[in-house]
Amino acid sequence: MRHILSIAALGFALVSGAAFAADPAKPAAAATAAASAASAPAAEKSAQQNKMATCNKEAEGKKGDERKAFMKDCLSANKQKKQQNKMKTCNAEAAGKKGDERKAFMSECLKK
Repeated sequence: MRHILSIAALGFALVSGAAFAADPAKPAAAATAAASAASAPAAEKSAQQNKMATCNKEAEGKKGDERKAFMKDCLSANKQKKQQNKMKTCNAEAAGKKGDERKAFMSECLKK
């Protein structure tokens, strides 16, 4: 008797779970959100999206590891320039400092 009740309870749990999973309101809402996102004007692209589009155009003809390496370099180019500018600024501000004082200053300056 216990065995039959256990099987019946398990069957009921599986059937009720499938009923909740088939909720038609959620897919319709997701489709509406996707349609509104697709209709958004191209002018509202973020800087990262613009950069990605530019790098993709430049990467035409490249495949596999070569494309992956190119995209990595292309997308991180701006970060390298920012870091280089930060180093120049901090070095200029650290003029006259030496040893541990300079090291501590540079560490703090570069964290900003």
